[in-house]
Amino acid sequence: MKLLSLIGIPFGIGAASGMLAALCGVGGGVIMVPAFVMLLGLDQKTATATSMAVIVPTAIAATSQHIKNGLVDWKIALATAVAATLTSYFVADTIKAYRNETLTRIFAVAIIVFGVIMLVSPTQKSKAAPAEADVAPGVSDQGGSKLDGQ
Repeated sequence: MKLLSLIGIPFGIGAASGMLAALCGVGGGVIMVPAFVMLLGLDQKTATATSMAVIVPTAIAATSQHIKNGLVDWKIALATAVAATLTSYFVADTIKAYRNETLTRIFAVAIIVFGVIMLVSPTQKSKAAPAEADVAPGVSDQGGSKLDGQ
């Protein structure tokens, strides 16, 4: 069981968060923090800090693929990165002042509020790219594989 909790559970958490990071742009906070707390017994502060450490390589890997696919809006990315980097640097130092329970509640409220907003808000169509079907890679919208000529 010790090997499972040292390697297996973190690997599973990483796989799930990597999938959501690549598909939805989330994973660190949404998957890793609660999983680290509930499955690995980390306190909220340690789970948050550990998640942030894991986000760096995850973001690099997914971003490299998104760049290759021409999906990054660099004007928005750069402006947001500057603001997020500066803000997170200073706010991360204040985590010491909060109780774990308070951080857990802040996290839960943020996830619920943004989840509800996303659920009830109309979907925005991209102006930069033509509409594409929601299909898995290699599958055409007629149900056949792009590889077999359909």
